[in-house]
Amino acid sequence: MKTVSNLKIHLIAGMVSGVVLFIVIRQYVHSFTTMDDEEIAFAMTVGFLGAVYTGRFLSLLFIDSRRHVHWTILSFLSLIFLLAAGLCFLFIGKAIQRQDFFHDFLFPLSFLVMSLTLGMLIKLYRTRIYTHLREAQILAANSQSELQNLQSQLSPHFLFNTLNNMYGLSITSPDKVPSLLLQLSDLLRYSVYDAKEMFVPLKDELNYINNYMEFEKIRIGERLHLNTVIEPFDDVQDMIAPMLLIVFIENAFKHSRNTTSEKIYIEIMIRRWSDTILFSVKNSKGEAPHERSGGLGLENVSKRLSLLYPNQYDLNIEESDKYFTVQLQLKIKNNEKDQLSDSRR
Repeated sequence: MKTVSNLKIHLIAGMVSGVVLFIVIRQYVHSFTTMDDEEIAFAMTVGFLGAVYTGRFLSLLFIDSRRHVHWTILSFLSLIFLLAAGLCFLFIGKAIQRQDFFHDFLFPLSFLVMSLTLGMLIKLYRTRIYTHLREAQILAANSQSELQNLQSQLSPHFLFNTLNNMYGLSITSPDKVPSLLLQLSDLLRYSVYDAKEMFVPLKDELNYINNYMEFEKIRIGERLHLNTVIEPFDDVQDMIAPMLLIVFIENAFKHSRNTTSEKIYIEIMIRRWSDTILFSVKNSKGEAPHERSGGLGLENVSKRLSLLYPNQYDLNIEESDKYFTVQLQLKIKNNEKDQLSDSRR
């Protein structure tokens, strides 16, 4: 059915273009001679269309099994087409007036080569554009699938760490568990329901981060020395990928808590600079004999940054003997501007 449909399209396109070509060629031929101008125009139109469609089939010789077309072939055929077209228009007048055999021979030859290469170029360029478009669609689909897979890991990853820690706390400090459960309820409500969107309001994400830090304060107690500078982001149009910054903050608490140091020092800063988020987290580190690092969180967030913020972020992670520091500059997504940009497309 698809082949029949394509054949109908080609037939209609050939008839329409043939009529237009005949009118244009006849007017051009009429400027050289009024004798047999219709016959000459008809012959040139039929010859041109026949050569163009022949060139389409010949172009299959230059398309490999992966539907790729080399740029060198396109450049070479384009050069031949331009040379043939130049010779064709140079000799057409004298050939129509039949001044000599030289022009009678060169004009049909150049006209044939021009038509053949034009048909080949149309097919090859169309194939090249279609192949690049399909590769881009496949890449976008793979990226979307990977992104959805990464986001689906967020809630289980956080829930696993939290429940594991609460189990230990229920044995050592059971009096803290009721407050922690209330705090955990708010955290899970956001991570399970609200964080499924591609982007969420920045103010909601910061509220989640504040709840998480309150959760850790209750759980860790006086051992924690936490210093935070977090500016309010009240504009609901300011958006961010959900559960992005929390990965670094969670790691800061996790790796500091698992050390043998008496005190845990953590500094967190989230500020706006123009249309950019300036984020940094610094945590103390020391001996951690029982620390296990699966690396899922940092690997996950790195992939999400590359997928969601291409060329729109700068991530720097430094480690010294006493401290672990993360600095991130991230472009703020603006919901209103993005919708306006999509409508213009």
